[in-house]
Amino acid sequence: MTEEDKEISEKEFSEIRFIQYVSILTNAGMQQMGKIMNPVNGKMEKSLEAAKATIELLSMLKEKTKGNLTTDEEQVLSNALANLQLNYADEVNRMEKESGKS
Repeated sequence: MTEEDKEISEKEFSEIRFIQYVSILTNAGMQQMGKIMNPVNGKMEKSLEAAKATIELLSMLKEKTKGNLTTDEEQVLSNALANLQLNYADEVNRMEKESGKS
């Protein structure tokens, strides 16, 4: 393996790790909104406060890495953030409607 091949592999590995990190945070946010099951305890749990913190973390990550990401990394991060924000807004609206019915 040439030095150039090794460098390309390291760049690809770095991109994969970044995308995995975004995926981990996305899954955490979905769990925190009660959209997917917690794999550790098998329960559906909801903490919109925690979900909001995760969304803010991804938003900060997007801001701090602006101009420093590959096209794929930027697309994955933007899509993940938009998906979480839409789901969060949906959950907040649902809770407001439920509390209004009480």
